[in-house]
Amino acid sequence: MADSLFFTLTAKAPNDRSSLIFRNCPFPSRLLPSKSFSLQLNGSKNKLNVLALSQFSFLSLHRRVGPIRALESDVPHPFQKDSVNFKSTKSYDEWDSLTAKFSGVANIPFLLLQLPQIILNARNLLAGNKTALLAVPWLGMFTGLLGNLSLLSYFAKKKEKEAVVVQTLGVVSIYVVITQLAMAEAMPLLYFVATSVVVGAGLILNFLNYYGMLNTTIWQFWEDFTTVGGLSVLPQIMWSTFVPYIPNSILPGAIAFVIAVAAVTMAHMGKLSEKGVKFVGAISGWTATLLFMWMPVSQMWTNFLNPDNIKGLSAFSMLLAMIGNGLMIPRALFIRDFMWFTGSTWATLFYGYGNIVCLYFFNSISREFFFIATVGLISWLGMALWRDTVVYGYDSPIRTLKELVFGS
Repeated sequence: MADSLFFTLTAKAPNDRSSLIFRNCPFPSRLLPSKSFSLQLNGSKNKLNVLALSQFSFLSLHRRVGPIRALESDVPHPFQKDSVNFKSTKSYDEWDSLTAKFSGVANIPFLLLQLPQIILNARNLLAGNKTALLAVPWLGMFTGLLGNLSLLSYFAKKKEKEAVVVQTLGVVSIYVVITQLAMAEAMPLLYFVATSVVVGAGLILNFLNYYGMLNTTIWQFWEDFTTVGGLSVLPQIMWSTFVPYIPNSILPGAIAFVIAVAAVTMAHMGKLSEKGVKFVGAISGWTATLLFMWMPVSQMWTNFLNPDNIKGLSAFSMLLAMIGNGLMIPRALFIRDFMWFTGSTWATLFYGYGNIVCLYFFNSISREFFFIATVGLISWLGMALWRDTVVYGYDSPIRTLKELVFGS
């Protein structure tokens, strides 16, 4: 977020006082000096006295973090034009800080979610039981890795530190599993080398961009890569879910690849409208979100076809998935990031809680476990929506949801 204040000075006449018009712009969280200063206009003798804004005088202008439209979801924290009266500056700042901490704490359940698989793989490798690792699909792991890299780029661009850490942890943990699969020869060596190059380059480029140390052209190339890769993988994964009920084919991925390359090329050649360029720019984030959203659909389809397999699901793992994604919902709601909110809410309800419901119906978990999970989830979502409504000074949560979906 740029620590600068942009304004336009307009002089009507030499003896008239000029007006100061503040633009909608990112605003630093640090306090600005509260002393006044003078500006001399166009060499005239008259000076304009300007009172520098402090954090509290800034809030008196009633500017706030505004809704992020779907096609502009990669823009860091735009400010809403309409005025809003805050009931409490302190409660707003506290909730801002608290939602960021919730996102950071999400690292714990996500790490615990992956650790058992890593430990089990390590034990099998040490015991020389390489065959056991064939049960872990490397293609599915690669898909999750690509999704994490795309979301890492999305959040790095938005300067959401806690979400960046979550996605980085996801990339590293999945890469550890993929390395174990390569060691067990469960993944082709050539694919592993290519994956290693992509992971290394992705981590370096994202962190250089996060700290403003990366050339714009290089970053654009990386965004194009994740756009083409994500859009190619998504329809192929969706198609493969329903094989053998539909023919096994690479056609969906191939068609999507051609469309993605054409869209990116046209965007660079200036053949698209402004909305078209924004749409292409938002593809990588949305495809990554849709990849994660497809995971519960695939799991539920498997449960439907093979009900006995539901007993193989870990209730504790599903609870961790529900908690990890649920912890990020308040932050996504607070900054009005519709894409982030959609992905987190979907994973919470349909992947974590959805599988807990399936486990309960098949008598794989106790009634007490199901009851605690249900009450906890409803209470958490209700608290997040209520608290967000309060800190923004709204009378109804309906306005909060309306802003989230449709923008201001």
